[in-house]
Amino acid sequence: MPDLAELDPQHAASLLLAEHDSSWIAALTDELDRALSGRQLERIMRLWDLTRTDLGHLFGVSRQAVSKWIDAGVPSERIPQVADLAAITDLLAHYLKRDRIPAVVRRPAPNLEGASLLELVSKGRIADAVVLTRQMFTFADAQG
Repeated sequence: MPDLAELDPQHAASLLLAEHDSSWIAALTDELDRALSGRQLERIMRLWDLTRTDLGHLFGVSRQAVSKWIDAGVPSERIPQVADLAAITDLLAHYLKRDRIPAVVRRPAPNLEGASLLELVSKGRIADAVVLTRQMFTFADAQG
């Protein structure tokens, strides 16, 4: 098999599918998702200006657990929460200057029921935080 890094992703995927059974492909996909989730955590930390301890507080785990997640991947049961936090981060990065994101996530806001994004997430209300963040940037509603 050729070096996959030298191939375009579509061709590499075709070769892997031809060479391996579906259970191996599923396991590979799971490992790639887990590894990518660690990179998402680093991006969230950087843009929100959070330490590993801060991020651990958001998820109710220790900073050591966060370090393990970054290095070895996020546990599968936590991937939906990380994905939601990444979705919030994507919205903030799209609509705000990056240097303003740390202040925005810490500031209590009326549309967040007087809480900050950090408070909502740390209280386990990440799904609410996603919805409310989307509403912050729904400009069509504001024009009506």
